[in-house]
Amino acid sequence: MEEMSITPSAETYLQDLLSSQEDGTCGIKIFVSEPGTPRAETCIAYAKDDEDLSKFRPINEFEFSLFLEENSINFLLDAEVDYSPDKFGGTLTIKAPNAKLPQISENATIEDKINYILYAEVNPGLASHGGEVSLIEVLDGEKAILQFGGGCQGCGMVDLTLKDGVEKTLLEQVDGLKSVQDVTDHSYRDNAYYK
Repeated sequence: MEEMSITPSAETYLQDLLSSQEDGTCGIKIFVSEPGTPRAETCIAYAKDDEDLSKFRPINEFEFSLFLEENSINFLLDAEVDYSPDKFGGTLTIKAPNAKLPQISENATIEDKINYILYAEVNPGLASHGGEVSLIEVLDGEKAILQFGGGCQGCGMVDLTLKDGVEKTLLEQVDGLKSVQDVTDHSYRDNAYYK
């Protein structure tokens, strides 16, 4: 399956879970809540016989029935479901590296394009300093209002980061964007990377 992988230990664990369920459970469903946002969560749940699974794609590669939510499929690319047994019973984990990345198309809104660049290109660089930047809003369809957090809030280098990094990247890559404004209160310096 190109969307995601399930390790053999996870497949066995999920099959065992399903076999212990009451009648009416027909499989496992996987979906991403709030996909493409920083709040995205990859979820796994039982699929029930009496629920509408029309928005899910059946995957028939396992010993059990798996249903992937259609709207989540692109966010589940390269995802892995794994199970690690331990003396307390074990841990089922789902790693979905694309769950929080906005998916953009040519017709995407300016907000979606800005968020995509921030989360895919800008924030990975800022993360090395414990920082991040997020879009608050777009004014008049051409002015991005941003807020810095973590190690960027109160950082002595934030003006350079904003002008030569974030603003330059956004203006080059987002058609119609004319300016970028930082509304962060930089007087709070407790977590600043450079003080």
